[in-house]
Amino acid sequence: MFFDGVCNLCNGAVRFIAANDPHRSFRFASLQSPQARALLGDRVAVAREPDSIVLLAGGRSYERSDAALHIALGMRAPWPLAFAAILIPRAVRDAMYTWIARNRYRWFGRTDTCALPPPGLRERFLADDDDGSTMP
Repeated sequence: MFFDGVCNLCNGAVRFIAANDPHRSFRFASLQSPQARALLGDRVAVAREPDSIVLLAGGRSYERSDAALHIALGMRAPWPLAFAAILIPRAVRDAMYTWIARNRYRWFGRTDTCALPPPGLRERFLADDDDGSTMP
């Protein structure tokens, strides 16, 4: 899972996902990281603020609300039930996602640099030589 590393909401979401990932299957990297640029290529626009999470899973990539719903599938109950929202048209889901993403810094704040993950979560972050192949 790739996320905006300077976003307080995104950093909180990573901690929440990790705490609710019973199989420890999710791996993380910030969208600003060299790992993201290597694995996502042109998807990462370095010149602008990242506005989406990206999930690589099962050989596919998911962004915005699709990523959030597929992440919920990998979490402990009751979070997989949120996947039922996939029935809502993507345009509607992504409009809500975009509204939250556009306001996230104002509502939750941001840091000047990507935060270091706390001990216990650090090993779940992609290393420089990791290809992401162990992600769900």
